Amino acid sequence: MALTIKKTVQELPMIDDLLDQPTLKAVSNMEKLITEHAGKAVWDFVKPHLPKDKNKIYFIATSTRFNILNQEDESFEAVINIKRVNDVRYLNKFFEAINAKLEMGGIYINSVETYRIRKERILKRFPWGINWVLYSFDVLFRRVFPKLPITKKLYFYMTQGHNRVLSMAETFGRLYSCGFEIIGEQQIDKDLYFITRKIREPYFDYSPTYGALIRLKRYGKGGKLFGVYKARTMHAYSEYLQEYVYKMNSLDEGGKFKDDFRVTTLGRFLRKFWLDELPMVINLLKGDMKLVGVRPLSSHYFSLYDEQVRERRLKYKPGLVPPYYADMPKTLDEIMASEIRYLDAYDKNPLLTDFKYFWKAWYNIFIKRARSK
Repeated sequence: MALTIKKTVQELPMIDDLLDQPTLKAVSNMEKLITEHAGKAVWDFVKPHLPKDKNKIYFIATSTRFNILNQEDESFEAVINIKRVNDVRYLNKFFEAINAKLEMGGIYINSVETYRIRKERILKRFPWGINWVLYSFDVLFRRVFPKLPITKKLYFYMTQGHNRVLSMAETFGRLYSCGFEIIGEQQIDKDLYFITRKIREPYFDYSPTYGALIRLKRYGKGGKLFGVYKARTMHAYSEYLQEYVYKMNSLDEGGKFKDDFRVTTLGRFLRKFWLDELPMVINLLKGDMKLVGVRPLSSHYFSLYDEQVRERRLKYKPGLVPPYYADMPKTLDEIMASEIRYLDAYDKNPLLTDFKYFWKAWYNIFIKRARSK
């Protein structure tokens, strides 16, 4: 029989008296525990996703993975943690530990105070003027310091990882990288509650895109994956959310993801003036890319292309200036047709084709003000 409530819940005094109770009685009180701690709205959100076998639910209130790994039972159908993930120091390790304790298809439920929710809370709590000063310091200390090598150790020494600021994109991206998919989300009071399903083992990716200069895995000539250098325009771990964003919003005009919440305010500015793509010159110097050519694509975006187009474009080295900015297509079908036209012309006369496409793209970008979203 699975022990669903153990010493890990001692962080919540209100349920200490249940520790010595039989497991089934503890589980039967789960509705009461969740309602008292988080409210009835949270219970109503969680209840439809719980498995029928209540003995296969692991109910915890912890911010450390050791409490999860020390659980004697090998696997569960559901893990519910009522302590928000903002207080977890090694977040990916924490998610990986939960993944290890779940059966394939198992449910993991938790909550997070997102960057947006935290901003609203601070600005509403204090008088105008003071609130923006405090918010600015909060951003500097809790968002900037953890990401800079020179201040990262100091930040975690002072905070021990508690009350860290996480965007929705980073939280969901970390979950996807650790083998989960989002099947439900809802903001309730001051937290965003999420329901995930285990769909695979974690990637165990120890080099995620976390700094200002990032390297994104893209398809190159011959199908070889290489790192494309760009300035960060999205929240950390956003690269793992391409399939999620596509399912939620599909593609917008021009082939970009519609209403992409992963893009930061600074990122929109960088994209507007092409500053995010300047580091791709490194790829040009390394020989991974050429000046004009088809755009290097991520695995998910590449999978949206027709098979014949995929096979064709892998025969060529990708370029910094894609034919997209010469033709300005609006749909994915038009983008594929634009690339085929370019490749057909390139086969006949490589130098002349790249010359024509470069100057046509230059005209659209600098005269017609074509911009990336």
